[in-house]
Amino acid sequence: MSMRHRIVASPIGDLLLTGRDGAVAGVWMRPLDGEHRPDPSWEPDDGSLALAARQLEGYFAGERREFDLPLAPDGTPFQLAVWRELRRIPFGETRSYGEIARRLDRPAASRAVGLATGANPIAIVVPCHRVIGADGSLTGFGGGLQRKTWLLAHERAMVGQLALL
Repeated sequence: MSMRHRIVASPIGDLLLTGRDGAVAGVWMRPLDGEHRPDPSWEPDDGSLALAARQLEGYFAGERREFDLPLAPDGTPFQLAVWRELRRIPFGETRSYGEIARRLDRPAASRAVGLATGANPIAIVVPCHRVIGADGSLTGFGGGLQRKTWLLAHERAMVGQLALL
């Protein structure tokens, strides 16, 4: 099956969703200096990305903390392992690259974890925004540090609201 695409509006800018065979292959943030340019070979969404769009809308509306979607990212075995570990970071929390490396039994691989995190094709759903530097600093993020800051603040606000109930 061919790749499908759909644009979804969000508070951090339009997101380009891609998918194939009923699974999400990508969630891309609009480049800071331009617009999304879907590959000419991709076809418009036929409805197969509707669930992903609804779940992302629920996340941004403060109604969803987890995603339940079939995913089909392209990556190396190491990248796939890192991305699985990213999905284990609890909502509203952060982990360092070194912590992720240790969880993968590769304690010396924090730089490799950083590269794999930066190559994550399914932003937000695979929460690479929850990975920070060892000193607690916000480090590189493909969508830009302003968006990373917004996503982390959004999640922390939602966790705070639940604590008040």
